[in-house]
Amino acid sequence: MKADSSQILVVDDDRDIRSLLAEHLEQAGYRVSTAADGAEMRLRLSRSDVDLIILDLNLPKEDGLSLCRSLRAPSNVARGTTPVIMLTARGDPIDRILGLEMGADDYLAKPFEPRELLARIRNVLKRGYALPDALEPPAFRRAMFAGWTFDAQQRHLVDPSGRVLMLSGAEYRLLRVLVQHAEQVLDRDQLLALGAVRQSDALDRAVDLQVSRLRQKLNEDSRAPQLIKTIRSEGYVLAAAVTFE
Repeated sequence: MKADSSQILVVDDDRDIRSLLAEHLEQAGYRVSTAADGAEMRLRLSRSDVDLIILDLNLPKEDGLSLCRSLRAPSNVARGTTPVIMLTARGDPIDRILGLEMGADDYLAKPFEPRELLARIRNVLKRGYALPDALEPPAFRRAMFAGWTFDAQQRHLVDPSGRVLMLSGAEYRLLRVLVQHAEQVLDRDQLLALGAVRQSDALDRAVDLQVSRLRQKLNEDSRAPQLIKTIRSEGYVLAAAVTFE
């Protein structure tokens, strides 16, 4: 699907903002539907395919963080990878960080220029459209590599001695992508498109930071990592054979 025919869902409890965004997006060539809250959002998603969601943080009853978390839940197979751009009237950086940790692909503070939102929409959609078909990941419950077991259902690691290590949401997302594409070098754009890391323009080192944290969990020597290797000017690779259950 071309970006200019993409279906966008705007979720905001302010009727004027919904109408204004819908007008600008339709003028740019997108197809647009709107919702005032989480219940309407789920109804729209159940009735039609959506390529991107613009989600307001400050919604009644169920806020944007909670809705984004539910979209990214492992059980939400149908909508788990739908891109999300989060909007908020708050200026606190912690809100941006929380939104990204919950799974938002980008973040924009109100008030904003419609042209900036359009640019962010194009960038987020471009990541998904550019992803090669060859990177379609295998489905699995557990993955074993180099003596480690990654339990994708329980979201934990078991080290070679049998000790269980819980994973944060960010660690889980990154490790899942790396094991699904073991022994393949993935650049930052591919990691982002695959959902390994949620990043806004303000957090341009997010991939490197999450790789560093995951290496610590795997007891890797940061100066000479053996499992998650950095390939200079190319990206990262899980340098181990993986078997799946």
